[in-house]
Amino acid sequence: MPHRLLVFVSGLTVGDYLLWNWSLSGNHDVLALVSGLTLPPLAVACLWLLAMSAARLIARTARRPSGRAGRSARGEREHPRRAAAAGLPLEEPPTSPTPAGSSSRKLAA
Repeated sequence: MPHRLLVFVSGLTVGDYLLWNWSLSGNHDVLALVSGLTLPPLAVACLWLLAMSAARLIARTARRPSGRAGRSARGEREHPRRAAAAGLPLEEPPTSPTPAGSSSRKLAA
């Protein structure tokens, strides 16, 4: 839904309300009747568009964190805290099969 539609309907609603108010105070009965009859449908349409925009905004913000879950493995290695905060599993550091005191330069025969 484009935002231009919401702006357009809101502008029409405010303009119709101002015209209705002016025509009531200026004793323009026919104009007050016409603008008064068109005001409720415009107000309902404006409120509907506002509610739909708010719902789309909430849905967009609710979807945003799940879009971050598709990180690459490189991004997870570079930022382990961010990966943990996003609920992604952290990679285990590689363990060496050699005992802690022995040198890794020795080769098995």
